[in-house]
Amino acid sequence: MHQFIDRRANPKGKSHGNRQRFLRRARDNIKERVDRSVRDKSIQDGDGVAAEGEKVTIPSKGLQEPRFFHGPGGNRKYVLPGNKEFVVGDAIPKPDGGSGQGGRKASEDGEGNDDFSFTLTRDEYLEILFDGLELPDLVEKSTVETETIGSRRAGLTTAGTPNNLNLVRTMRNSLGRRIALRRPSAQAEADLKAEIEMLAGLPSPTEAQAVLLEELQTRLDALQRKRKVVGYIDPIDLRFDTHVPEKIRKSRAVVFCLMDVSGSMQEREKDLGKRFFLLLHLFLSRCHEHTELVFIRHTHVAEEVDEETFFYARETGGTIVSTALDKMREVIAERFPPQEWNIYGAQVSDGENFGNDSVQCRKLLLEDLLPVCQYYAYMEIVEEDADTVLNNPEAGDDLWQNYRTVKAQAPHFEMQRVSHAAHIYPIFREFFLPRIKGGQNA
Repeated sequence: MHQFIDRRANPKGKSHGNRQRFLRRARDNIKERVDRSVRDKSIQDGDGVAAEGEKVTIPSKGLQEPRFFHGPGGNRKYVLPGNKEFVVGDAIPKPDGGSGQGGRKASEDGEGNDDFSFTLTRDEYLEILFDGLELPDLVEKSTVETETIGSRRAGLTTAGTPNNLNLVRTMRNSLGRRIALRRPSAQAEADLKAEIEMLAGLPSPTEAQAVLLEELQTRLDALQRKRKVVGYIDPIDLRFDTHVPEKIRKSRAVVFCLMDVSGSMQEREKDLGKRFFLLLHLFLSRCHEHTELVFIRHTHVAEEVDEETFFYARETGGTIVSTALDKMREVIAERFPPQEWNIYGAQVSDGENFGNDSVQCRKLLLEDLLPVCQYYAYMEIVEEDADTVLNNPEAGDDLWQNYRTVKAQAPHFEMQRVSHAAHIYPIFREFFLPRIKGGQNA
């Protein structure tokens, strides 16, 4: 099977097709480093990633394009010209430091290869970051829909960009043209050359053999001219996939972001909560352009705020979690009828709550919110050294215990705990992996 590699640059010297081919080939290494980068970044870096992309470094091993070549064959021993130190059979020690170290650490006697660094664009970074994630159980709402412009395949054309080249149809056209024009095959040319060489090698050819040799040479010249005129691939053979714009109807969705900003939520807890919601914001902006976001902050009272206030305001106070759930219920009743909207909720808290308010939270979720929500995710932030609580779902304060009751009755309610920044991204992926019927991850 032939493999065609198009090395022509796109306009302005950019080769988008080759870049995407490289990203696919090195995707596992890039994915690992993107995951690591989002775990290690500070809260101030969130918007920078979205605006400028991310620089990643991957090992040089495996970067070379795979290709076939003819080896020397057999077990051969030889000494290259110019060598004055070694003879056949000498073993050359491996240099210290190895390859791929880069930076200041290098081998003293040998050569090495630095790791390969390059910058992902914003779209490439977010595509890898949120690969495989979606809003769970998104269904079509018949009353209100949004229309977006997408694209669909619309057949083939004789002009286009190298990225859209249809190899199957191009090679089919090439084969049909060569058959129709009776282009001589390479095997026919080789057979004719072999016959000419045999006659030319005769020590004393007869007159008939000399005439035959002249005829064969004439036929070979004509055959070679025809092979040059009728090329293997001609511009007339090229076929490109073409796409046309198309209106795509999408169901509308709204995501409620609820965060506890009370006095019990210190800077560490608020920082972890903001990390989660920044990821959620980037995810929705990247994958679901027409998803509405509603931000609700609460202390002993709850208020709907804008994005800037939600992430950066510093108000504090007591803790009554049910106020945020009640505010969410009010906003749904006012602006987001459940028969027209897919409704999602995401809540972050440290688990502390006032008095018997956790019972009211359980009641609001089971009776008012979860019946109209497609999915609800709750993330609780615990102390850094609370490994026992983190690994024991049965341990926890009153709010956690009431939410466990909710989870037992509602398969579309999910809850997780975190204690460090490194936990945020894995938990986020757990929340938004595609789910099959029954609430399990696909």
